Amino acid sequence: MTENRSGNRALKIAAGVAIVFGLLTILSGGRALFGSVEARAAVGNAVPFVLWFNFLAGFAYVVAGIGLFLRHSQAVWVSIGILVTTFLVMSAFGLHIAQGGAYEMRTVGAMILRTSVWAVISIVAWKHIGQASKV
Repeated sequence: MTENRSGNRALKIAAGVAIVFGLLTILSGGRALFGSVEARAAVGNAVPFVLWFNFLAGFAYVVAGIGLFLRHSQAVWVSIGILVTTFLVMSAFGLHIAQGGAYEMRTVGAMILRTSVWAVISIVAWKHIGQASKV
């Protein structure tokens, strides 16, 4: 019983983090892409493919979070998909940097944070939904 309660709590926390993280990502990405001239200038040397990916991924974060909250098994795969695609974009971003492309250091930190957050969310989802659906 204690495992079930702590599992439900962990899953609800992961779902909440995914939803809030997604909404904040949509908001900040939307400002950077569609905001005022000042808002767009404030992003500095943003890398367009990273900016667009993160903005669009924000919507997937919200969908995954809702799915996790509702304990839908598909949310496990959405979470893992977000993790994998974020890692691939981070790798492409690393290649962009290695080739001398302009970038902001905060983007490096943001991509590490995004990848780490989705690794944790994916593990929680797999542990509390993915494995449970196999039983």
